[in-house]
Amino acid sequence: MGSVLSISLSCDAIVSRCWDSVFEREPYVRKLQENLQALSTSLQELKSLKNDVQREVELAERQPRLRRLERVNNWILSVEALETEMNEVIESHSTQEIEKLCCGGYCPKNYRSSYKYGKKVARKLVEVEALKSKGVFEEVVAESLPTTLVDVRPSEPTVGMELIFNQVWRHIEDEQVGMIGLYGMGGVGKTTLLTQIHNNFNRARNDFNLVIWIVVSKGHKIEVVQDKIGEKIGLLSGVWKRKEQHEKAEDIFRILNTKKFVLLMDDLWEPVELTKVGVPAPDSRNKFKIVFTTRSEEVCGHMDAQKKIKVGCLTWDKHAEIVAKECGGLPLALITVGRVMACKKTPQEWKHAVQVLRRLASGFSGMGDKVFPLLKFSYDNLPSQKVRSCFLYCALFPEDFVILKDDLVYFWMCEDILDEYGNVEEAKNESYHIIGTLLASCLLEDEGDSVKMHDVIRDMALWLACDLGKEGESILVDTGAYHAPNVAKWKNVKRVSLMGSSIKSLDETPRSPNLLTLFLRGTFLERIVNDFFDFMPTLRVLDLSQNVFITQLPTRVANLVSLQHLNLSYTGIKWLPVELAACARLKYLNLEHTLLLDYVPPNVLSNFPLLKVLRILDCGSSNQVFFYNEKTMIDELQGLKHLDVLSLTVGDTSCFLNLDSHHILVTCTLTLCLNGEDYVNPSSYFDLSDVAMANMKYLDTLQIKHMVDVYFTWITSLENPDCFLGLQFIVVVNCTNLKNLEWLVFAPNLIRLHVYRCCKMTRILGLNTTKTTPFAKLTVLCLSRLPHLWRICENPLPVPFLKKILIYGCPVLTRLPLNSSSAQTSNLIIEGEEKWWNSLEWEDQAAQNAFLPCFRPV
Repeated sequence: MGSVLSISLSCDAIVSRCWDSVFEREPYVRKLQENLQALSTSLQELKSLKNDVQREVELAERQPRLRRLERVNNWILSVEALETEMNEVIESHSTQEIEKLCCGGYCPKNYRSSYKYGKKVARKLVEVEALKSKGVFEEVVAESLPTTLVDVRPSEPTVGMELIFNQVWRHIEDEQVGMIGLYGMGGVGKTTLLTQIHNNFNRARNDFNLVIWIVVSKGHKIEVVQDKIGEKIGLLSGVWKRKEQHEKAEDIFRILNTKKFVLLMDDLWEPVELTKVGVPAPDSRNKFKIVFTTRSEEVCGHMDAQKKIKVGCLTWDKHAEIVAKECGGLPLALITVGRVMACKKTPQEWKHAVQVLRRLASGFSGMGDKVFPLLKFSYDNLPSQKVRSCFLYCALFPEDFVILKDDLVYFWMCEDILDEYGNVEEAKNESYHIIGTLLASCLLEDEGDSVKMHDVIRDMALWLACDLGKEGESILVDTGAYHAPNVAKWKNVKRVSLMGSSIKSLDETPRSPNLLTLFLRGTFLERIVNDFFDFMPTLRVLDLSQNVFITQLPTRVANLVSLQHLNLSYTGIKWLPVELAACARLKYLNLEHTLLLDYVPPNVLSNFPLLKVLRILDCGSSNQVFFYNEKTMIDELQGLKHLDVLSLTVGDTSCFLNLDSHHILVTCTLTLCLNGEDYVNPSSYFDLSDVAMANMKYLDTLQIKHMVDVYFTWITSLENPDCFLGLQFIVVVNCTNLKNLEWLVFAPNLIRLHVYRCCKMTRILGLNTTKTTPFAKLTVLCLSRLPHLWRICENPLPVPFLKKILIYGCPVLTRLPLNSSSAQTSNLIIEGEEKWWNSLEWEDQAAQNAFLPCFRPV
C-alpha cells in the first residue's frame, strides 16, 4: 500500500505542475491575436513619435552650434534598432501563427510554437510601450562646445607655391566655380597645398559654416568615404554604420544640403561618385565647394572639375644643380636627397651621387623607373640594416595612417629589432634615435608625438619589401580587404597587416611557421576560429585593438608560445581566457578602454614574468577587477619584477592607498586616472596628498574625473617639493565642488592643461609662494564651462611655449595672465566667445594691441 500511495502522490504532483504550466502559458496563446494588434498599433505610434522627434532635432540643428542631446540620439537609435527586430516578429511570422489558432485561441495546432511566439509578442509590446514613455523630451538639442571653422593641420610652408595658392583661393571665392581639381605627380606638394588651403579658412574672412577634410586614397570604397564624411557631421554611430549605402547617402545629402560647405578630398586615384556618397553637386546657386588632389589629369575630367590646376615641380636654375636636375624638381625627392647630401663636402662625393642617381634611374619600369630610385637613394644611405628594417616596418600601416611614436617603441622592442636593452626607457631612447634618423632622411613625416609615411614613400617601401621577400623577408599587406587572404598566402610570410580592413571573420587556419607580426587593428572582425593560432609558433606581435565586436579570445591563443606583444585595447573583450597564461614570454599587454572587461582569472597576469608594459587605463570596472577581488590583482602584479610602464584607473582613496602599498607598481606608473565613475552624480572625494607623497617619479599624465572634490595638504609640498615634477598632461573634468588647482605650482613641467565642467571653480592658481615658475612650459590651456572662474592666476606669467588658449563658458573671467612682455611667444591662438573677448580687461593698451591678432572667435 505504501508503494501505491507514493505513486499516486507523484502523479498528482505531476498533474498539478502540468496544470500550473498550462495555466501560466494560456494567456500568451489566447491573447496572441489581441497582443499582435496592440503591438502593431503601438509600434506605429512609436514610429510617429520618432519621426516627430527626429524632425524637431533636424530643424534645431540647422542653427549654429546646436547639436542633439546624447540621450535623444540614443533613444532614436534604440527605436530604429527595435523597428528592425519588429519586422521579423510581426511581418515574418504573424500570419502563420494566427492560422495555427483555433477554438478562440484555446486549442492551437502547435501549442508550443504558439506559446513561444505569444510570449515574444507580449515582451516586445512591453518594450515598445517603455520606449514610447521615454520619448517625451523637454529639450532635444543643446549648444555644443565651440570649435573654430577648422582644426589647423600641421603643414610645411608652401615654399615656391604662393602663386598657385593664391590662384586656388581666388577660385574658392568665385561663386561661379564649384569644383576644383589639383593634379600633379606624387611628392610634388599637392597635400601640402591643400593643407594650407584648409588652414586658411581660419585666417581669411569667409561665410562657409562647414569645412570637411577627408583622405580618399587608392582603391577607395563608397562606404568608407561615407563613414569619413559621416564622422565629420555627427552621423557615425554603430547603427548608422550598419545602414545600407543608399540610406547613408540620403542622410549625408539631407545634412549637407542645409550647410554652406567646403569638401576637401586628398589623394584621389580614381573618380569618386559623389551622388552615391550623398554629396550635393556644387553650383552657383548653392555655392558649395569641392577641392580635391590627384595624380591624374584624367580624374579631374571624370570629376567634372570646372578648374583643373597642375601642381608642377619646382624649377631649378655646378654639382648641386645637376643633382637637383636628376630629381626632376620633385620637392619630396629634392628634400630627401638634399638632406642626405648635406654632409657631403668633396666634389667626388657629389659626382658619385650623380652617378648613382643616373645609373639606377634606368633600371626600373613604371613607378620604379624614376621616383623609387631617387627615394631608395635615401634608404640605401641609412646608417644600418636595423634602421632600414624599422623603416620598412612602417609600411605595414595603412596609407595616410598616423603612427604613434610610442607604439613603434613597443612593437620594435618585442620584435627583437633593437639592441639589448635593460628597460623600456633604454628601448625608447634607441627607438626615438631611429625615428629621428628616418625623419631627418625625409622618409617619415613628423606629427608631434606621431609620424606618418608619405604615400609615395610607402609605395617605395612596399616595393622594396617585396624585392627583399626573395631573401626571406616577405610581408603580406592588404589594408582594404573584405575577406581574409587565402591561407596559402600565409605560408612563407614573416609579417601580415590587415589593419583597417572590412574582414568580419577568420574562419580558416593558416600554417605560418615563420610569422612574426600580425596586425588586425581597426577591422570589423567579429569572430576568430578557435584553432586560428595553432600553427604560428614564432608569432611575437599580435595587435587586435579597436575591434569593438570581438568579445572573446580563442582559448587556443595558448599556442602562441613566442608571443611578446598583445594589444586588446578598445575591444569588446569581456574576460580573459585562463589559457592566456601559457604566453609566458609576454612583454607588453594593453587592455586600455576595454569597458566591458569584468573578469581576469587569478594567476594569469602573474604568469608573465617578463612583462615590461601593462596598460589598464579605463579597463572595465577597474576597482572591481583589480582592487576588490578576494586576492586582488594589484597584489598579483607586485610580483612582476620587470614591469617598467603601468597605466591604470583608481576610483577612490582606499584603492589608491592599496596601490601605494606596492612600491614596484607606484614607481612604474606613467598614467593615472582618478575616476569617480558616477558621471551624473559624482560622490567620491580624493586626497591628492596621497599621490604627492607617493614615489611616482615617472608619472607624466594625471586625469581627475567625476569627483566631488580633490584635497591637497600644503605640508605635503614641504616634505616632497618635487611631488609633481614629472607631470606634463593634466585633465580635470566634472569635479563639482573643486574650487582651485593651486597644487599646480608644483608641476613646473606641465605642457597641457584641460579643465571642464567644474561648476564651483573660482581660480586655477593662487599667489605663488614657491621658487618655481608655474606654466613656464605650457603649450595648451583649455578652460570650458567654469561659470564662477574669475582668475587663472594673480600675476602675468611668462609663457614662451604657449600655442593655444581656449576659453568657453567662463563669463566672469575678465583677465588673462598676459601682458605685453608675454606677447613674445610666437604663433599663439586665443579662442573664445566674441562677447567675452570684448569685455576682457588688460594691463595696458600695449598688451591689448599685442594680443588682438591672436584672437579667433568661436
